[in-house]
Amino acid sequence: MADAKTRDSTEREQPALNRVIGPWLLLLFVVGDILGTGVYALTGKVAAEVGGAVWLPFLIAFVVALLTAFSYLELVTKYPRAAGAALYTHKAFGLHFLTFMVTFAVMCSGLTSASSASKAFAGNFAEAFDLSLGEGAGLTAVAVGFMTLIALVNFRGVGESVKVNVLLTCVELTGLLIVIAIGAWALGGGEGDVSRLVQFDSPPGESPFFSVTAATALAFFAMVGFEDSVNMAEETKDPVRIFPKVMLTGLCVTGAIYVLVAISAVALVTPADLGEGDAPLLKVVSAGAPAFPLWVFAFITMFAVANSALINMLMASRLLYGMANERVLPRILGRVHRTRRTPWVGIVFTTLIAFGLIWFADLTALGGTTALLLLCVFTVVNIAVLVLRRDRVEHRHFRAPTAIPVLGAVACAYLASPLSGRAGADYRVAGVLLVIGVVLWALTYATNRFIRHRETTLDPTHLEK
Repeated sequence: MADAKTRDSTEREQPALNRVIGPWLLLLFVVGDILGTGVYALTGKVAAEVGGAVWLPFLIAFVVALLTAFSYLELVTKYPRAAGAALYTHKAFGLHFLTFMVTFAVMCSGLTSASSASKAFAGNFAEAFDLSLGEGAGLTAVAVGFMTLIALVNFRGVGESVKVNVLLTCVELTGLLIVIAIGAWALGGGEGDVSRLVQFDSPPGESPFFSVTAATALAFFAMVGFEDSVNMAEETKDPVRIFPKVMLTGLCVTGAIYVLVAISAVALVTPADLGEGDAPLLKVVSAGAPAFPLWVFAFITMFAVANSALINMLMASRLLYGMANERVLPRILGRVHRTRRTPWVGIVFTTLIAFGLIWFADLTALGGTTALLLLCVFTVVNIAVLVLRRDRVEHRHFRAPTAIPVLGAVACAYLASPLSGRAGADYRVAGVLLVIGVVLWALTYATNRFIRHRETTLDPTHLEK
């Protein structure tokens, strides 16, 4: 009890975070966090599942994300703290192991997302500079080298600011607007084939419905990122008023961009060609504007996926550091370098896992696993909204219609289940990652409980993300 009082007293003495983020900067953060590897790398993989109707899975993924966003809005305005899904799970269910698994799943989604970004970087690097690296060891070597560079930058320490995020968002957005503009120009000039937009090309023996849901389960990777904005709640001016309109606007903007990119892509490049390789949008630019300098777009693409990789590896290593400090993972994982002041053991550990993911899983499996892990987290969050309706707070907050979190939970659970037609590789990769987490947690629990005689607990409000 004394320890709890001391901690509460210490927290009260800490200065509050500076609320400097207004609606426009928050909107750019939301849009910038969603844009990135998903649409740049997986448009072709989605086309391979459904053919010309590649826009439909992106549209359905947007609707599912929108349902879940309503749940996040109710929770972030009700509990304007910077701990996200871990905090909501802890408040709703009070089970430390469940809170840990949700937190670890979020961390693992960062690793799979960063690994998919490395694969996409390698594919765009090879095509941009016309290098014959093959589909195996050559591309893997480039991806591993890129991830090593990310680890070194992470180790050195990256002071991110809102201004840098604005710049990165503008670069990522510019690349997608170029694709949309080229598509509009080419189609306006009579090029391309718009009839492909209503053509379904399901794999042999699979119904169109399951083809669309399987493609949606993959396309959902492109929509994730909006949930990260809740971690900015304590630095946002009047979050209760600003968050609802900004998050919904950001989702609608990115959803519209993705659908327009998908339409441009499949109208200019056949689904079969689009599905080959890891750089589908480079093919779209080349087909729609042969005179456009391909290296410029390749640079934009590599910059976009590099940004996604760095942000996700920063998040993963800091989240691991936070869990180690909370003594729910081995303390060694929370070691900080004396001179660089960065969690170097956590950086090494997460980078080694990323190496394994790059080596043993392809881009489709990595993107699918990212979506799978976050769909499971979103299912829990949608249920948590309903459970926490019994918890009253003094201030006014956003309240989602009850049907929305119910539909969100059902939709997310379905897309995460085998019934959606999700590839088995997604479950294998996610299963291995979560088993690693359970083993680490069990070792820490046994060490604390039976050797050090301490309780293993998790306070999500202390986690850094």
